[in-house]
Amino acid sequence: MQPLGIVVAGAGQIGRRHIELIRASSECRLLAIVDPSAAAPDLADRLAVPCYHDLAQLFARERPAGVILATPNALHVQQTLACIEAGVAALVEKPVAHTLEQAEHLLAEVERSGARVLVGHHRAHSPILAAARALITNGGLGELVAVQGSALFYKPQDYFDSAPWRREAGGGPILINLIHEIGNLRSLCGEIVAVQALASSAVRGHAVEDTVAINLRFAGGALGTFLLSDTAASARSWEQTSQENPDYTTYTDEDCYTLAGTQGSLAVPSLRFKRYADTGARSWFEPFDCSTLHAQRDDPLQHQLSHFCALIRGEVEPLVSVRDGVQNVRIIDAIARAVSSGGTVEIS
Repeated sequence: MQPLGIVVAGAGQIGRRHIELIRASSECRLLAIVDPSAAAPDLADRLAVPCYHDLAQLFARERPAGVILATPNALHVQQTLACIEAGVAALVEKPVAHTLEQAEHLLAEVERSGARVLVGHHRAHSPILAAARALITNGGLGELVAVQGSALFYKPQDYFDSAPWRREAGGGPILINLIHEIGNLRSLCGEIVAVQALASSAVRGHAVEDTVAINLRFAGGALGTFLLSDTAASARSWEQTSQENPDYTTYTDEDCYTLAGTQGSLAVPSLRFKRYADTGARSWFEPFDCSTLHAQRDDPLQHQLSHFCALIRGEVEPLVSVRDGVQNVRIIDAIARAVSSGGTVEIS
């Protein structure tokens, strides 16, 4: 089987990580990069591949098997549409669109055309989440009752100094970080149908939030709470607990999600599992059987690339479809509206 020719559009931090994974893969090869920046041609020379200014220039000269769009959010829709028009499969980084209106427009076009598009919510490919999903699907927790989640971390000052737009509306953790968590929670717990939220900027004093408290209602009846902050000196975030990204220090004594059902509870990503015995009484006086599920601590981006190659070959449907990506944007939009209104926002 010949390696698939893949193009990476956007040679920033995440784009370069995609390039590393492609070059390490036996399923695909790097065909070219697309990036208008002054530094891009030098990178392409080092990689011994062509560099194109934009997708139009690329498609005029080459027809890759797939394109990975690791570009700014505002470009995602127009570039995905360009790939669809060219008949080329696309992996578009999250969020799938900069606004809900744009996301819904893209969804309509993808479903009309039947295009092969994968949305880059890479954590969906995590073996940790796969193990947790399997336990829940098989009834290991009983009926899901309650969910507690957190993404508590501290962004350093240079994060804001290097990109001052992060201090303004749209640059806060709701739009930048929370969409990862929404994808995870929907994957584990089902659809989110209503939200409430309070936000604060009391610590940093920026025009955008730094801390958010969120209530969630799931379609199955479970309720959830979520704490989000980019100014909290805490390790209760996915990056600092999953052991999937070596750039972060890992704290194995912490978790960022707890899911509780009528029969047991699961801490994620440690996968510590507590369950009442099948033949025993359920009571807070009764002991749990305690165990830890096994899962590989692999880089989900690597699994995502392999899945994208399988999608190009027509072997699978996208694990994270454009419809999934749009629903994540819809929930983020609802949370932002709940902050503004102070009320409950129902989600279709």
